[in-house]
Amino acid sequence: MPSRRSFRLDSLGVEWARPGLVAGVDEAGRGPLAGPVVAAAVILDELRPVKGLADSKVLTPLRRERLADLVRARALCVSIAEASVEEIDRLNILGATLLAMQRAVAGLRLTPHRVVVDGNRLPPLPMPAAAVVQADARVAAVSAASILAKVQRDRLCATLHEQWPAYGFAGHKGYATLAHLEALRKHGACPAHRRSFAPVREVCGGEPLF
Repeated sequence: MPSRRSFRLDSLGVEWARPGLVAGVDEAGRGPLAGPVVAAAVILDELRPVKGLADSKVLTPLRRERLADLVRARALCVSIAEASVEEIDRLNILGATLLAMQRAVAGLRLTPHRVVVDGNRLPPLPMPAAAVVQADARVAAVSAASILAKVQRDRLCATLHEQWPAYGFAGHKGYATLAHLEALRKHGACPAHRRSFAPVREVCGGEPLF
């Protein structure tokens, strides 16, 4: 059985005295100009720790892939969810991100008693939750979630590259690099682009989204 010790994050300004399962939540893909935003929720097993967890941004792609496999193998449960490009354009990126996080928590096989979310905003959740800035570098379950979300998002970008190779999604992952912006100017926007984002809206001639 997993350990169910009291969960304390005193140094982060969070203290929950009651024991229970804790899920870490993080997202990937808020800044890019294309593709969905991805969120992951992870409940780690304290009896099967995963060494080397860290903010996904400081890890190499190969290290992220290996850690993602370990998290899937050793965690009590994981869940990955998305908010689509259409939802991003309709709700705005913050609203879509919170929606993806909400879906990730709802998709967990086990219901957590508490949730820790990276950042300063919380999605609507039916259980107590805390938003902690830089939790992806400070809380193991959130680090694990950040890795899963990033790996999934990168895989989605590889699929986008297969569908629309002219944009180079496999390389820049949808971010506004010079090469990506040049491709946008040359080819216009593809269905995977977020038309509510200014660089995409400009190449679309500022046309209404709906």
